[in-house]
Amino acid sequence: MRFLRTAVLCSLLAVASAGIFPRTYDTHDFFALQLDPSTSPDHVARVLGAHHEGQIGSLPGHHKFSLPREKGPGMDALLQDLRVRRRLKRRGGSDGTTVQKREDGLDGILWSQKLALRQRLQKRIPPKERLDASWQRAVAVEDPAAVQNREKIVTALGIADPIFDMQWHLFNTAQLGHDLNVTGLWLEGITGDGVITAVVDDGLDMYSDDLKDNYFAQGSFDFNDKVEEPKPRLFDDKHGTRCAGEVAAGKNSVCGLGVAWSSRVSGIRILSKPIDDADEASAVNFGFQDNHIYSCSWGPPDDGKTMEAPGVLIRKAMVRGVQDGRQGKGSIFVFAAGNGAFADDNCNFDGYTNSIYSITVGAIDRAGSHPSYSESCSAQLVVAYSSGSGDAIHTTDVGADVCAHSHGGTSAAGPLAAGAIALALSVRPDLTWRDVQYLLLETAVPVHEEGDDWKVTKIGKKFSHDWGYGKVDTGALVHKAKDWKLVKPQAWYHSPWLRVQHDIPQGMQGLASTFDVTEEALAKANVSRLEHVTVTMNVNHTRRGDLSVELRSPEGIISYLSTTRRRDEMNAGYIDWTFMSVAHWGESGIGTWTVIVKDTNVNGFSGVFTDWRLNLWGEAVDASTQQLHPLPDEHDDDHNIEDAVVATVSVNPGPTKTEPPQAPPTDQVDRPVNEKPPSFEPSPVGATATTAAASVVSTSTASVTSAAATAEPSSDSFLPSFLPTFGASRRTQVWIYASLALIIVFCLALGIYFHLQRRKRLRNNPHDDYEFELVDGDDKADALTNRKDGRRRRGGELYNAFAEESEELLTDVTDDDDNSYRDQSDDEGKEKDMTKSEDA
Repeated sequence: MRFLRTAVLCSLLAVASAGIFPRTYDTHDFFALQLDPSTSPDHVARVLGAHHEGQIGSLPGHHKFSLPREKGPGMDALLQDLRVRRRLKRRGGSDGTTVQKREDGLDGILWSQKLALRQRLQKRIPPKERLDASWQRAVAVEDPAAVQNREKIVTALGIADPIFDMQWHLFNTAQLGHDLNVTGLWLEGITGDGVITAVVDDGLDMYSDDLKDNYFAQGSFDFNDKVEEPKPRLFDDKHGTRCAGEVAAGKNSVCGLGVAWSSRVSGIRILSKPIDDADEASAVNFGFQDNHIYSCSWGPPDDGKTMEAPGVLIRKAMVRGVQDGRQGKGSIFVFAAGNGAFADDNCNFDGYTNSIYSITVGAIDRAGSHPSYSESCSAQLVVAYSSGSGDAIHTTDVGADVCAHSHGGTSAAGPLAAGAIALALSVRPDLTWRDVQYLLLETAVPVHEEGDDWKVTKIGKKFSHDWGYGKVDTGALVHKAKDWKLVKPQAWYHSPWLRVQHDIPQGMQGLASTFDVTEEALAKANVSRLEHVTVTMNVNHTRRGDLSVELRSPEGIISYLSTTRRRDEMNAGYIDWTFMSVAHWGESGIGTWTVIVKDTNVNGFSGVFTDWRLNLWGEAVDASTQQLHPLPDEHDDDHNIEDAVVATVSVNPGPTKTEPPQAPPTDQVDRPVNEKPPSFEPSPVGATATTAAASVVSTSTASVTSAAATAEPSSDSFLPSFLPTFGASRRTQVWIYASLALIIVFCLALGIYFHLQRRKRLRNNPHDDYEFELVDGDDKADALTNRKDGRRRRGGELYNAFAEESEELLTDVTDDDDNSYRDQSDDEGKEKDMTKSEDA
């Protein structure tokens, strides 16, 4: 009896625990579904035989479901059928197909994604071999007056933190002026009260004596282990704690100070184990009414060959954050620019740092130099201090009273910018996510202004692809924030897709495509001044790393959207990839925009510029009528190339990111990789290029007043109007009609030859009047055995004559050019002809 009771109890415990133990990817498949408001998640779960895991973060209508692995194939098939049905509905029955409503109610599934665990995000610390050099702390010669000023600050604020004198990024006593300019704000009492920064990383040691008083538990969660405390658990889970210390290490007797040492900090752990897109989307929205800033010092690998963007679910979460976070003022996402500069990497190949919703922060070292690891790109807004020139960032580490002295990379630059933003929000909590970007670029300080990369923008600010608008000046940022007039809501203009479909020339030439934005188009879109500019494009290429892309605005400002990468061997180009630039901030946007695609290396790899689309983002003219931009959708970039407006294209000599400044040469040459680009003036559309190899290949000009408008192509053909152009460029038309002419000439010559040979035979042999001759009896057998008497030769006479002629022609061809272009089939054909001749 006792054994029976024990068995029953164990059974009951097993049944009860079945609903407690977590479902894992080892035993279950997981799916993200978007449901319309009338569709209940519980109903969907019942019909599918799945378990409803809950809403995905703060995304309304988006839910996560799981079901046993053995049911996965059936679920895959069902979701694929639903996708087909949705596609047919979008077509509106234009092909005569009608879609019947499902009786099970699953038509309410608007979008689906099968989830998978991935560990694709990496912490943005430089490679170890590069950090080792920077960890050898240089002996800095301190300025005596600066040391005295630091001691006055210590006394006035009662700072007892033992490594504060090593925190040169807060007060630099050696390289004067190379710090965040923050201590004056502290003396004014501005230390970050009321602001919360969420460090999205590998955990946060909330039991550290330097962080525990400022730790905000309600804004924290561990998405790796699915527990509330994001405590570091792995031996290398130190990155997040160090970043958090930069922002909010308390004023105490442990280690050093954070930039905003009275602010609070949350921990969101995602980097220590593989996660799925649903967890990442939840992480970047977690507690977004309480967490104000999300500091993200990670991204795809900085290896000079990766090109990766967040999935649609994560992009939805980021847009949701800027639209609804902080009670509608918007979550502020700060991303480290990346550490792949030594591998020719560029932060525009990273879909996190090139997002208009991100503040992308590069690095500057204590001597004001550009670290070898810090990536450059047109999406970089500012730089902040980090490792290099013989020193690193000194901050908090994992442990009760442990300090870190080797924190570096753009990983360290991002949190310092986040701390500066926290101080600005503490004096102006009503700043929107876009106001913060305005303030950063307005107050950033250019460095090394003698460099060729600096360009003066429309608003009189200097911009550099290496430095953005300059280094963060925290004092200027906060003081300007006090009296800042809030900007109007965001407005946007999306051009139609512009069809290019043209080979990209190699070497010095670039393939330019232009598009005219009219004043009427922007007025209709409610856009006044520009902020961000994005270009979405498709380029096919057999080696992606050879490509570079430039964008020239109507104001003459050039953005280098992409640059060559020597490690990128990918046999692919750009597929619906969106590049971003902040270099055109404040421009009107009206006029001709030019995109130049270049294949910078002369080699055996080639490509085709397929199409592109221009997107202008800016401030609304009329705030009262402006709506929020729809959340991203998987079909945002859907289009048929045949429906795209034909764009103006021309081949022009000009600059490239791999070409030193010089006068345009007269022929194509190869060039060294990754040198600074010069400025250039594009040739007028429709004008002939200045080199023999560069010719105008314009097909038509696209100028529309709205995204729905179309353009009438203007002919650029040299042909009479009654001949078709096939929609091809002038050069292609030449090839088409020249080929047709050669074919016609060949056919005429062949006809004349046949005619002359027939007349010759008629003169020499009257029996050739017969087109056919009957063969009977022994003649038939002789014919089958290929006897060669005169009578039986007639049937094969013409063939044998041509067989002999063919051998002569083959001999002539193979003597030319050392057989370099002879096809293998030519040799096979020759062998067959020789065999036939021998048999004959």
